[in-house]
Amino acid sequence: MCAALTCFKQVRTLDIGADQSKACIKVCIDPLSDLAIVSLFDKNILEKRSGLLLPDRSAIFNSMNDENNYDAYKPSKIAVLVEGVGVNKAQLPILQMFVLAILAGAFIGFGAAAYTAVMTGVDATFGPSKLLGGVAFSLGLILVIIGGAELFTGNALMVMAAVDRKITIRMLLRSWAIVYSGNFVGAAGLAIAFGLTGLLDGPMGVVAAKIPEAKAALLPIEAFVRGALCNALVCLAIWLSFAARTATGKILAILWPISAFVLLGLEHSIANMYFFPQGWFAGSGVTMIDALGSLVWVTIGNIVGGAGGVALAYHFAYLGQSNR
Repeated sequence: MCAALTCFKQVRTLDIGADQSKACIKVCIDPLSDLAIVSLFDKNILEKRSGLLLPDRSAIFNSMNDENNYDAYKPSKIAVLVEGVGVNKAQLPILQMFVLAILAGAFIGFGAAAYTAVMTGVDATFGPSKLLGGVAFSLGLILVIIGGAELFTGNALMVMAAVDRKITIRMLLRSWAIVYSGNFVGAAGLAIAFGLTGLLDGPMGVVAAKIPEAKAALLPIEAFVRGALCNALVCLAIWLSFAARTATGKILAILWPISAFVLLGLEHSIANMYFFPQGWFAGSGVTMIDALGSLVWVTIGNIVGGAGGVALAYHFAYLGQSNR
């Protein structure tokens, strides 16, 4: 039973005093809580018992009802939503978490495959074609957010819940480990599937072979920093998607940060789980050791950029002790 309903029953049955009633009602009409049930309260009883003049319940309901309010959520509300979602993610059953992670890996793989196709026959270095490739790659995160899946890089935002001790460090690391493994299965599995389609035997295969070679050639510091900057943009895309109340709004929120990280040549660990196997099917000469080394540095960078650069910064700004 939600806290609001318990609160109301206590007021109605005179189980608490007037001062407590005031505090209780203050909680009940807090728009950042899960208490939309306030629209069902007996307004007259609450006013009489607490001595407070409450706003009309229909006005409260309309201001909180997502169907009647399409304004974007404010950053302070986004912080609360992101933290709450982090708690829910940490509590998912292992099998459900793993299956959703496999889906996310495959979704990112589809975006990476689309990027490879767009880059076929054009200059894959910089310019408008790279931006178009970024738009195509955005498909991956759009599928994750709208379709529902568990993505390791996005789950860096769970640090917000860990800092407030709403989940333990053990729960956080458990979730990261399971999701990272599932993402690998999904991304690598999709790469194998594309390798069996014959699509990589033609011009697309030439591009597919060059992509991992460029990634493996990065110095460790370059891979790390590109990974950090990449996941800062990925987590910002997810953050912005929480502001939107419609699928269209979420897609538009995702599109630009993801397109930007691809345009800038930044590094995404889960996408690389697809790019390296795809390259091997296309005849790339990158060794397993080189691919693993690149993946390690990019993954560490992704954690630092997402957990530190976005999650901790926004936690300090909106959920820190001085802001409560």
